[in-house]
Amino acid sequence: MQEMNSKTKLYRLMALFGNLALLSWVALWQLSLSPHPHISSTTLAIVWAIPLLLPLPGILTGKPYTHAWANFVLMLYFLHAFTILYVDDGERWLAAVELVLTTIAFFGNILYARARGSELGLKLKRLSKVEKEEKARFESE
Repeated sequence: MQEMNSKTKLYRLMALFGNLALLSWVALWQLSLSPHPHISSTTLAIVWAIPLLLPLPGILTGKPYTHAWANFVLMLYFLHAFTILYVDDGERWLAAVELVLTTIAFFGNILYARARGSELGLKLKRLSKVEKEEKARFESE
């Protein structure tokens, strides 16, 4: 596999830190910092961790596409953090930490996917080019 340049390595470390720290934070939050009074804290921690575990194998191996689509999963945590910031004074600081970690993971994933994808020659075509190709293929049939 092709060697990563130093900037790509930095983005990878940022993405790894953000994703792993967010996973740890969510588990810690649900298990001990602010456990739910009526639901098993272990069950809640597992439920909140599962979406972050789905892309984890690809993130750990450094797959650019996995880093890119993992950001869709992070939208759940953005939404959760903003909601808690708005509605719950008691957990506001917990949500602020979640928001910071989610932001680090989000930008780390974007920057790494773009840099590593470029290094590996993975490139998405521009939408206008795809549309022209599809139009030409459709008209030739």
